[in-house]
Amino acid sequence: MLNRGPQWFAVWTRSRHEQAVRQQLEKKGLDAFLPTIPKWSRWKDRKKKIDWPLFPGYCFARFDAQDRLSVLKCAGVVTIVSFDGEIAPIPDVEIDGIRTLVESDLQFDPCPLIREGTMVEVVHGPLKGVVGRLQRKGSHARLILAVDLIGQAVSVEVDAADVKAY
Repeated sequence: MLNRGPQWFAVWTRSRHEQAVRQQLEKKGLDAFLPTIPKWSRWKDRKKKIDWPLFPGYCFARFDAQDRLSVLKCAGVVTIVSFDGEIAPIPDVEIDGIRTLVESDLQFDPCPLIREGTMVEVVHGPLKGVVGRLQRKGSHARLILAVDLIGQAVSVEVDAADVKAY
């Protein structure tokens, strides 16, 4: 990998270690970013609004690729997201966009990044467990349920946040 100076990378963390990893990265002088969304957490005796990671299991850090060892040594870090054995940088414009959104007053919800034509399973609602093909995405998606053998299908609108890749 060519050294292009500090770039953003996705750091995969152990479950529920995102905040601790972010704090350790910042202590090392690195630019760390953990986008969060407020959610109500419920216990037996009370409920409390907490900042929950927008992308559970991930924290973002800006560093030189050659300095990856200091990131990997942080407690709670599993690895840095890689492709073909090389850590994969994230374009600044993607991090900037997420940062702008979470700092705004707009309402937003995480949703799966599922491409049109992907087989998906409904994970919430009255169609829970149903598998079909995603026809269109957006705040709502069309789920195509097909009987391929007879060349027939039916479509239904579902919330994009209610499906996951199958």
